[in-house]
Amino acid sequence: MKMGREDISLMEKKTEITFRKQSQAKEIWRRFKKSKGAVIGLVMLTVMLAIILMADVIAPYSLATKQNMLKKNAPPSLEHIFGCDAYGRDIFARVLHGGRTSLSIAVLATMTSCLFGSLLGAVAGYFGKVVDSVICRALDIFMSVPDILFTMAVVVALGANFINLLVALTLAYFTNYVRLVRSQVLNLSELEYVEAARAGGASSARIIATHIIPNAMGVIIVNTTLNVAKIILYESTLSFLGLGMPPPAPEWGLMLADARIYLRTSPHLLFFPAAAIVLSACSVNLIGDGLRDALDPHLKS
Repeated sequence: MKMGREDISLMEKKTEITFRKQSQAKEIWRRFKKSKGAVIGLVMLTVMLAIILMADVIAPYSLATKQNMLKKNAPPSLEHIFGCDAYGRDIFARVLHGGRTSLSIAVLATMTSCLFGSLLGAVAGYFGKVVDSVICRALDIFMSVPDILFTMAVVVALGANFINLLVALTLAYFTNYVRLVRSQVLNLSELEYVEAARAGGASSARIIATHIIPNAMGVIIVNTTLNVAKIILYESTLSFLGLGMPPPAPEWGLMLADARIYLRTSPHLLFFPAAAIVLSACSVNLIGDGLRDALDPHLKS
């Protein structure tokens, strides 16, 4: 029995296989999931953020500031699962609400330093010559002072509050992005598609915004993620030294400072805020490592 042309074309349509190119976001997520450490870090951070965001429901802020000397240094119990501090305040509530302060400062300082540093780095790398020289020399002045010493000096000069902490940490960390983005822009600005955009009459601002910065986003995202963990530690260090939010506002570093004299008699005062700092910093670092591997084109499989 002979088959007609219509039957043959129908069979070809049935057996035709369509290959669709996987989106870049899905491909990055696929490679990210290969790292067990990164997935564990993502789960840890998600759980911590969910608990901290619901802090007012789980443990009202009044529990974090209300003093009750009858419960001074009380050990963990059903009523106070993390125990109470030297003023009888609930440690669990203080850890939750202190996490809001510490993580908010860390995230906002990372974002502002990333925006400011990336802009300067892009301008220095793209225009070069005098502009690059001026920015790099000014950067050398900032980098000649250790980060922690610089932040301490700014906070002491401006005063300890949320905004001043944000300003101090932004000025301490924007230098990392300037160097990083500048090196990326120096490589990208010589590529053919950038030359084509120049030849087409595109302005410098448009070329930087649409052609250079998007192609440097991989390294920027990884560096931003890793800097969150560093700033969490720096912010805790400042509050430990008394340069954080003024009391009685709860802060992880301040809780460590208050607990150090009770280390032998009441170790739970030190353990829980220290565990919060370690877990948050470790989870962000694990996510950063996973993103670095996922965004590295040499590790595609």
